[in-house]
Amino acid sequence: VYQIVSATVGDVGIGAMSRYSPPKRKRVDRPSRPVIIASVLRVLLALAAIVAWSYYSSSLHKVNLLTTERLDLNKGGFVIRSQTGVVIFKMKLRSGTLDLDSCSKEGQILRCDKSMAGNIHFFIETVKPKDTVECYRVCWDELEEHRLVEHAMSCSGSHWYGGAETWLQHWPIVLKGHQAPKPFITGDIHSNHQAFGGILERYWLSSNATAIKMNDSVPFHLGWDETNKTLWFQARYNDSTYSPDPDNPHHVTLSYRVCVGLDITAIHKYMVRRYFKKPNKVPSEALYDRYTSGYGEFELDPIKFPNASAMFQKLREDGFQVTLLTHPFANYNSVSFGVGIEQGLFVRVPGSQLPALVRWWNGIAGIWDFTNPEARDWYDLNLRTLKNKYGVASFKFDAGETSYLPQQFSTFVPLQDPSTFTRRYTEMAIPFNDCAELRSGYQSQNICFFRIIDRESLWGYTLGLKSIIPTVLTIIILGYQFILPDMSGYEVTNYKYSRYSNSVPFRGTSNCRARDSRWTMISSL
Repeated sequence: VYQIVSATVGDVGIGAMSRYSPPKRKRVDRPSRPVIIASVLRVLLALAAIVAWSYYSSSLHKVNLLTTERLDLNKGGFVIRSQTGVVIFKMKLRSGTLDLDSCSKEGQILRCDKSMAGNIHFFIETVKPKDTVECYRVCWDELEEHRLVEHAMSCSGSHWYGGAETWLQHWPIVLKGHQAPKPFITGDIHSNHQAFGGILERYWLSSNATAIKMNDSVPFHLGWDETNKTLWFQARYNDSTYSPDPDNPHHVTLSYRVCVGLDITAIHKYMVRRYFKKPNKVPSEALYDRYTSGYGEFELDPIKFPNASAMFQKLREDGFQVTLLTHPFANYNSVSFGVGIEQGLFVRVPGSQLPALVRWWNGIAGIWDFTNPEARDWYDLNLRTLKNKYGVASFKFDAGETSYLPQQFSTFVPLQDPSTFTRRYTEMAIPFNDCAELRSGYQSQNICFFRIIDRESLWGYTLGLKSIIPTVLTIIILGYQFILPDMSGYEVTNYKYSRYSNSVPFRGTSNCRARDSRWTMISSL
């Protein structure tokens, strides 16, 4: 690069023309190569910074899309806040972390299509059924075959109530030890201390004015961990008593609703009205075994009761109302067992017309299939005949828990949720509602009295005296309004004391007196 340099006035004169020379060119140095490279690098770094900022801003925008008025969703779970901003509910997504790039917000719905483990359908929808209640519909639909779905709810910072009748019953719920998720279905806690009890609902209530209701369609398994104060909600079909949907047998869905209210009373009232049926009448205020010739029969034993009609007549004249025990079993040596086989009224072996035999506390039996209208009609007719013949007030419906179903079974109407069998059994009590009594229940809040399973003459919370009030309160939280604590089991053998407690609670010659006085006080309460 060159530059023209003009001559000065002194340089150009009359005598100096001979000395004139053309203007000199002045050389200008080029920028060195390192300078050019440095400039280019500065430009590239500036562009990289702009791109990084844009990506960061986009990420912030994505996070904002996953936030509603009171709910914050991140890749690992979500939290719900109170109106004052305090966190009142925490749920961790244990199935896998969300891919936030697949998430979007559409009105009141937060939606994600992928987790780090694969494709999913996940959404949280905000609904406001009333001004004082806000609910969140949560659904994780797993699209990968044979994968389970599991969410973990934190129980820290509040008290929780509900769930099920259990062998060890506290109020509020006390998590003990570590329990891997197991089927949340009705069971007999006398014969299996690890089972859930005969009365349960997929509902929990918190002192933080939050409540959670698991959907009925979920193959629901419940577990917990004492250390982390966590309840695990799991959906799966593999290694489970639940039957998959025939139209979609390989995929599972975990869906539930979390609702928040102004206070615990308000939110509980809303949930009870929304999800639980009301009793259709008030039971009678006036409220055992082997009265028939065989288990499953519907006729009184003529040897034990040679003049049963006169006996019942005398009892009625003296002001007594008599109820008779009934159950869903027909022992293999009873007349009713033959009738059930001939007419196909029993729960069957899969792929066969043979009855699926079960073992219960009084022998081996077939179990009536209450999903079969013919079995329901036959059972109901025999109860009505027995009631009308002897003028009995009603019946005490014993058992009914799913733990008395065989591991493999087939019913007239397929059961995806085994606890539906409990519901169908409890419906048999509806015609006798005034004085009927049940010990198992699932979605059965509209039916008569429910009694807690027999207590034992122990002091503690393991089916003992201390467990009575916690059990009654838990069942009430589940929507059952008429609860009968019932009599004690009166099992006072040393075997039971050595097995269930560290010491015998009622010692010496006053054993029966101490026992009876405690049960009298409880009954009075």
